[in-house]
Amino acid sequence: VSWDVTGYGLDGTIWGGEFLLADQSGFRRVASFRKFRLPGGERAIKEPRRTALGILFEIYGERLFDLQELAPVRQFSKSQQNVLCQMLAGGLHSPWTSSVGRLFDAITSLIDLRQLVTFEGQAAMELEFALPESAAEEIALPFRLEIAHHSQKEGPSGWGTVTPDELIVIDWEPLFLNILDGVKAGKSIGSLSAAFHNLLVEIILSIARRISQERVVLSGGCFQNKYLSERVIERLRSEGFRPYWHQRVPPNDGGIAFGQIVAAAGALGKSNP
Repeated sequence: VSWDVTGYGLDGTIWGGEFLLADQSGFRRVASFRKFRLPGGERAIKEPRRTALGILFEIYGERLFDLQELAPVRQFSKSQQNVLCQMLAGGLHSPWTSSVGRLFDAITSLIDLRQLVTFEGQAAMELEFALPESAAEEIALPFRLEIAHHSQKEGPSGWGTVTPDELIVIDWEPLFLNILDGVKAGKSIGSLSAAFHNLLVEIILSIARRISQERVVLSGGCFQNKYLSERVIERLRSEGFRPYWHQRVPPNDGGIAFGQIVAAAGALGKSNP
């Protein structure tokens, strides 16, 4: 389970919400979150409100900007909304992503917890800090799984090589529609945060059941989230899976660097036995 903020995917999009079936010879992407656009590209990193608009545009299309009651829409002037609408409709400077880290950002904007950040991960941290002590009791929000077909080109030294195959796509649309209903109903930020975190846990369980692999490795910057990591480890164990998580190597950039060394060493070992 590879969940982070930004990783360049083999299909030319920004990955960050992937389930990879891996062995020593390479990997195959078996599941991923539904993609959405990031209006402004890197600007969206510091503006969760932009990420939220990218997701909401996939749900509502251009009529999104008629919904002035939505927190991320209200953040922009009418002229800015017109520009953002054109960017999203035309895909201008608005790359596709499947990032779970950006989902955290979008949720914080939608519930009006954080619209702008000054450092990477700030919005996700605040959403985690908003969790109540009774978070585990909150019912997870709904999600939907769909089957798509994908084909990826061969990566360096054969890494990432796959043939056309089925890809499980996790659709976040029911999640965001329920978050909107919760906001309208006056649900607390803590309650909505807990339901979102528990949703992520149940998604991992659902994919693990479908893939039927006993060993489940949790990696990526999203697993710096204490509640998410501890809860999913507990749930995986309760259903007979063997979870693995970071203890000596960090789950974010330090772990990526270490993984690159291992991959390179493996590739060199093949060419120079």
